[in-house]
Amino acid sequence: MKRLDLVFSERELDAIITALENAGVPGYTVMKHATGRGPETIVSEDMEFSGLGANAHVIVFCNDEIINRIRENVKSILNYYGGVAYVSEAIEL
Repeated sequence: MKRLDLVFSERELDAIITALENAGVPGYTVMKHATGRGPETIVSEDMEFSGLGANAHVIVFCNDEIINRIRENVKSILNYYGGVAYVSEAIEL
C-alpha cells in the first residue's frame, strides 16, 4: 500500500480531484486551507482574501498501479500550476 500526499493551490483542487478519479483511486482525503512555508514562498490564510487562495492537502492510499496512473494524470497539473507530490509506504496498523 502506498500513501500519496499532494500539496497545491486550492484553485486547482477540481482538476486534481478529476485526475485522481480518472486514475481510479479508491478514495481520498481533502484538507483545505493548508498553510505553511516552502523554500520560496509562504502560504497563509490571508492569501484567500487576495484571491490567490491557500493550499489544499490531499491524501490518497492505493496500490502501485494506481500511483502510476495518478503520476501521469497529475504531473502536468503540478508542473504548470505548482505544487508537490510525495509517495511513501503505508503500513496499516
